Amino acid sequence: MTHSENEFMQHELRLPELTVRGMILGAILTIIFTASNVYLGLKVGLTFSSAIPAAVISMAVLKMAKDANILENNMVQTQASAAGTLSAIIFIIPGMLMIGYWQDFEFWQTLVVSACGGCLGVLFTIPLRRAMVVHSDLAYPEGVAAAEILKVGSHADSREQHGSGLKEILSGSAVAGVIAFLTNGLQVLGGSLSAWFHVGRGMTQLPLGYSSALVGAGYLIGITSGLAMLIGIAIAWAGFVPYFTITDVLPDGMTLQKFAGAVYQQKVRLIGAGAMGVAAIWTLLCLARPVIDGVKESIAGARADSAERGLHRMDIDMTMKSVGLVFAVTVIGLLAIFYAFVSPEQIPGSQKIIFTLVGVGVAVLMGFFVAAACAYMAGLVGTSSSPISGIGILGIIVASLVMYALCSMFGIFALPGGEKFATATAIFTTSIILAIACISNDNMQDLKTGYLVGATPWRQQVALLIGCVIGALVIAPVLNLLYEAYGFSGALPRAGMDPAQALAAPQAVLMTTIAQGIFSQKLAWEYIYIGIGVGIVLVLIDLFLRRSTKNLAMPPLAVGMGIYLPPVIQTPLVVGAVLGYFINRHLRQTKGEEAERAGLRRGTLFASGLIVGESIIGVLLAGIIVISVSNGGSESPLAVVGADFAGTAEMLGLLVFLGVLVLFSKVVLSGKKEA
Repeated sequence: MTHSENEFMQHELRLPELTVRGMILGAILTIIFTASNVYLGLKVGLTFSSAIPAAVISMAVLKMAKDANILENNMVQTQASAAGTLSAIIFIIPGMLMIGYWQDFEFWQTLVVSACGGCLGVLFTIPLRRAMVVHSDLAYPEGVAAAEILKVGSHADSREQHGSGLKEILSGSAVAGVIAFLTNGLQVLGGSLSAWFHVGRGMTQLPLGYSSALVGAGYLIGITSGLAMLIGIAIAWAGFVPYFTITDVLPDGMTLQKFAGAVYQQKVRLIGAGAMGVAAIWTLLCLARPVIDGVKESIAGARADSAERGLHRMDIDMTMKSVGLVFAVTVIGLLAIFYAFVSPEQIPGSQKIIFTLVGVGVAVLMGFFVAAACAYMAGLVGTSSSPISGIGILGIIVASLVMYALCSMFGIFALPGGEKFATATAIFTTSIILAIACISNDNMQDLKTGYLVGATPWRQQVALLIGCVIGALVIAPVLNLLYEAYGFSGALPRAGMDPAQALAAPQAVLMTTIAQGIFSQKLAWEYIYIGIGVGIVLVLIDLFLRRSTKNLAMPPLAVGMGIYLPPVIQTPLVVGAVLGYFINRHLRQTKGEEAERAGLRRGTLFASGLIVGESIIGVLLAGIIVISVSNGGSESPLAVVGADFAGTAEMLGLLVFLGVLVLFSKVVLSGKKEA
């Protein structure tokens, strides 16, 4: 086995790596995973790393071709995972509709921002590859997992294991898909359970969401982040919500329950935002030293002549000339689209040019630093758990302050619609920063996978660039489809739509609120300041735990997310994380570390399947709703029960949710050694 693994790492290797069929398969997977991620991100504010499911599907499909190999499979997952991650741009772009600047998604503007921002994310991480992938001991959880799956699939003598990997992903997808169809399509199952309690004169709630996809995501993020989120939920719902509902005056005609919801939206979420901002800045400060060291090493490596470096196949990045060419094309693309974005405004041409140059300049400069930070975070905690939304919060604050200065200088705020224009330019600038951030985050996982299986870096970098362009083509149509079907919080496409069915788009709501607050000077900064104080305390506690204990930590960013994200979303995440901890510990104690590793692999694949299944059904149902509504039909065209069934549906949903947890446990614990 070791011999064949080393075989792939030889310099003289001449195996087909970046093939036409691989790129076509990568493009198909890209479309599926991008659509899934856009849906999941808008619904709950989380995206998942598609590297592992892409690797398994690629092996299953290419197995039919006799000459398929591990390096070709690796290229497919590289391409597909890049585009799946690019969908994180949805954390900001729906803000354009929420402020009423766009009436629907501008296809070309969304496409160019996603594609060019993504390509810059690839380019900015090329100089970091040697320091952060080759010469570092960072964990890269998804990158290492994807490499293991590819290695298993490449050995003819372990076809059974390879098959079982596909079986777990498909069974997870089927289970979650059926449940999502029964819940969101036929509406015979409830999606959550919420119990409200009086706390003195105030009120709070104890909710439980039933999402199978989120149980899977919780399993992947692990116990430390899961418990940190639980602490965040407790701070919000056992601390701030009861406190504010007791001390504030209940408005006339409002129920206590509605008041508690309003307090959470208008005050507690801003506290969560302040805590997340502090945690994101702290993360960046922690990374400054290794990032600077990495850049120095890469520059030294690029200067060394080819004889000195030996130029092994596995050490060849894209040439500086190619990098420069792609960089020039992407920056020109961003300048053109930014100018097109500001051109409808009634302001002098010279001001439009200044807005364009400043907007793209801020995005590219900040993007470079963010790319370095995200690359390191991906190695530290993995792509799925990286605090991309925290980076977005920093981005929107910087972009808003820069645009505020420019608009004040040019007297834009005195013009009709000036404030809306200022907010829109800040959101547009931040969307470029986020595209750079999320791709650099994913890129390092892929390069780690490639390093472990013997890929040629420059070919992987080309595959990543292709993935960015294909993913960008998918994002705008899927966004439009979901907007027409469900609408977003505060932005419904038609009168009379049910706001409860709207997609939460939590990060987009938060970043838009921050931008609008900065420009209108009405941002309730006092709650953000409280959040900053909470964030500082959380950082200090985390530092204390890491220094004085062996295994305990409390990631401040995860706690901040716990305060900020709606609890119905987070409870299944916490359940998945805790369930994973106990079943994996049980395996280790009863059957040893080998069995635990095998169980972890089965759990990872099944969890990935749960996420993919629920997400794809969500996108398909969106299509059905759009067709129904556009023909004058219902917004719940497949519902087979009425509103009076809600209580029964809630109980049935709880039973099915418990069934999923039992099934998940069985899948992880069911390790049988095949003869």
